Order: sequence, then structure tokens, then C-alpha cells
Amino acid sequence: MRRILPGILMVAALVVGISPARADVTVVATVPDLAAIVREIGGSSVRVVSLAAPTQDPHFVDAKPNLALKLAKADLLVYVGLDLEVGWLPTLIVGSRNASIQAGAKGNLDCSKFVELLDVPAQKIERSMGDIHPGGNPHYLHDPRRALAVAAGIAARLQEIDPVNATAYASGLESFRGKLGARIAGWAKRMEPWKGTRIVTYHKSFVYVENWLGLQTVEHVEPKPGIPPNPRHVLDVIQAAKTSGAKVLLQETYYPAQTSMTIAEKSGLRVVAVSAGADSEGGQSYGDRVEAMVNALESALKGGGA
Repeated sequence: MRRILPGILMVAALVVGISPARADVTVVATVPDLAAIVREIGGSSVRVVSLAAPTQDPHFVDAKPNLALKLAKADLLVYVGLDLEVGWLPTLIVGSRNASIQAGAKGNLDCSKFVELLDVPAQKIERSMGDIHPGGNPHYLHDPRRALAVAAGIAARLQEIDPVNATAYASGLESFRGKLGARIAGWAKRMEPWKGTRIVTYHKSFVYVENWLGLQTVEHVEPKPGIPPNPRHVLDVIQAAKTSGAKVLLQETYYPAQTSMTIAEKSGLRVVAVSAGADSEGGQSYGDRVEAMVNALESALKGGGA
């Protein structure tokens, strides 16, 4: 009977004109935060995968053939831009041989164009300055206010590519805005007492968090973006943390822990290691990912463990 029942249901569905639910648009996101946002907006109308895992540094993803195969099937590619993925994404796009996602095509969406950018260099960039992004700092997805702007841009492009489901995408965007907007207000209220607090960060990847929550970075563990710290610089960071009264050292989980722990031990900082993105494959929403970051920061600033 168990073997017969699915067949009966399929026949019945065909008779009454009902087809099984299926995604209409295949979306490939470069990072898990973008995948989580797409999933919330698109719902059952989209099938979405992320090329990078939340545990990976998005600057350095191996351009493996299986990732090009994912892009080969994509109707829409969404990416952070500002050269964050410059070391691996262009190779994969070419390797996919998918005309729909090539630069300039409707299926190629650079999400950086939807946000107000920080750290846009005013001077000529030289290699000696480290891994500087000429178009601005690409780590804007740590700021949920900017994620709202990104979500609106993604919804508009989905409506353009798949007009049949335009109403569903508009509804998904409104739901995302409502839920995240309420949480942003709550996070801001909780973090209000910590405005002006001095912090240390490993990489220059939290400028948007500083801008959002009013924190102040006094030093970075990396002497220049992308350059590992040497012993002399580690001593400078320890000194800067002590003299400034900094409270925490904030970093993504994919950066080495040992140097940060040494600095913390010598300076009294509390190390806060946060995920680089939502575990979208595991069902974590973008809002839950930001909630985890705020919880860890708040706990450390109150003197608890991160």
C-alpha cells in the first residue's frame, strides 16, 4: 500500500491539474548571508546555494570545478562586490559558460551598489598599503541596516527575472523588512549603553558595525589589511589596548585565535569571535546570525564570556 499511494497521489494531481511545488529561479550567492537573504525573500519560488561557507574567509575561496557547475545552472548570481571575491569569482563565472550570469547580464547582481559605502579610499592605492579595496570596504553585511537595502535590490531583480512570482517576492521583502526592522530597533536599544566603547578588531571588517553601534576601533591585529601581525606590531596592539581602555577584540572565527588570545592575556581584552555569515544551509536566518553577533558582543562588554 505504501508503494501504491504515492503513485495514486501523482495521478490524482495530474487529473486535477496540480503540479508538485518547485522552485522557479535558481540563485547562486557567493556568501551565506546573501543566500539567507535570498531564501527569506524568495521562499519556495527560489532554489539558492552559497559558494562560500560561513566558516570560510570570503577573500580566499578555492575556485573548484564543482562551484563552476553550480554557476552553470544559475539564473541569478548575487555577490558582495568591491573586489571581495576578485581572487576566485571571475574564474568561476568564465568557467560556468553561463551567458545569463556574465557581467552586464540580468542574472549578474553586484549588491554593493545598493549600500552606502565606508572606507572608500581618497588617495591612490598602492600594494604596500596592504589588501585595500579601491571601491570601499566590502564587509557591509555585518550591518543589518545595509542588509535591508541589499534585500530590496535582490527583490527587484528577482521580480525582473521572474515576473510571474513578482507579488510573492514583494511579500517576501515586506516580511523580511518587518522582522529585521523590529530586531534592529531592539539591538540598538540593547547596545546603547556601549556607544563610544573602544575595541580592537583583527581585520578591518567591522567598520560598518562601528558605524551602526557607535563603537570605536583603536587598533587592528593586522598591521595592514591582509598582512599577518609580527611580534613588534603585537606589542603595539597590546599597548594601544591598555592605554585606550579598550574592552574587546572582535574578529571572525576564521582568523587565527592564538595571537588574539595572547593579546587578550596581556591587555585584559575579551576576545569575541563571530561567524562571517549565516549558516543558511542549516536553516539559520540572517537576523539570527546578527542576533548571535550582538549577543556575543553584549556579553563580552558586560564582562561575561563571548
